[in-house]
Amino acid sequence: MQKILLDTNFLLIPAQFKVDIFSEIERIYSFSYKLFILDKTTEELKDIMENQKGKNKAAAKLALKLIAIKKINILKTAKDIHTDTLIAEIAEKGYVVATQDKELKRALKSKNVPIITLRQRKYLILSEGKL
Repeated sequence: MQKILLDTNFLLIPAQFKVDIFSEIERIYSFSYKLFILDKTTEELKDIMENQKGKNKAAAKLALKLIAIKKINILKTAKDIHTDTLIAEIAEKGYVVATQDKELKRALKSKNVPIITLRQRKYLILSEGKL
């Protein structure tokens, strides 16, 4: 079973670009998988809801609802480490990472980690790495 780790900005895609990331993951993954997020991801989404307005606030609210509806597994992490650093470390343990973050993608590619990204604001693609 493949493990897919979703980054915060990836969870904002449904509201920002009207793309159903879950059906798109189904489309590109014909084998079984489990979805995961870090506990820091929910903290980041709550922070966006509290400190931002308009579209970003609505996107974060929808993302938190989707986490609950889809019963996405939450990984507990150390509190004093930056989220992207944690994602890069965890990814090396056999995860595919779903993100839009350019710096994180660069770090993951250097470690040969598979990455799921949004293309043309319409669909998801998988950049192959080791699986």
